[in-house]
Amino acid sequence: MPRAGLTRGGLVDAAIALIDEQGLDALSLNAVAGRVGVATPSLYKHVTGGLTELRALIAARLIGEFADELTRHTLGLSRDAAVAALMHASRDYVRRHPARWAAMPADPIRDPVTVAEGTRLLEVFLAVLRGYGLQRSAAVHAARCLRAMMHGFVCLEIDGGFGLPEDVTESYERLIAMFTASLPRD
Repeated sequence: MPRAGLTRGGLVDAAIALIDEQGLDALSLNAVAGRVGVATPSLYKHVTGGLTELRALIAARLIGEFADELTRHTLGLSRDAAVAALMHASRDYVRRHPARWAAMPADPIRDPVTVAEGTRLLEVFLAVLRGYGLQRSAAVHAARCLRAMMHGFVCLEIDGGFGLPEDVTESYERLIAMFTASLPRD
């Protein structure tokens, strides 16, 4: 029987706190068990798939959190303002939570545990691009480009990849302007 008060959600909370404090590489069942005060085998009562399942549950929670944040920042905006808000909110999230970002899979739509939140996140990107009249494959291509630009930039930034003295924020603003200039102007 599972320990009183210990839940799957509580394990995810503990694992995310561990990731925030020590980085994704510190995540292990032993570390999470120690954090919640149980023996490691006790975790299997809550996550029968072990560390793989726990990682997927963490990813689902974090993708949902990220989708919520992007939605808050883009709600009521359209076109260039919405794209800029999405890109700024994304950058801010990753800079605040680099380990959480690292815990999110590259393709959450393929995993049954993360598909719902992954689809919701994709819908935020597509909604931001809807104001440009992009449909079907054109919208998918634009969403991929937007995601790749944002992801590449912020990953380079958090990894210290921009060592030249020019202002990184100005570079990001130029990236946003380059992307929005590529979109239809009807």
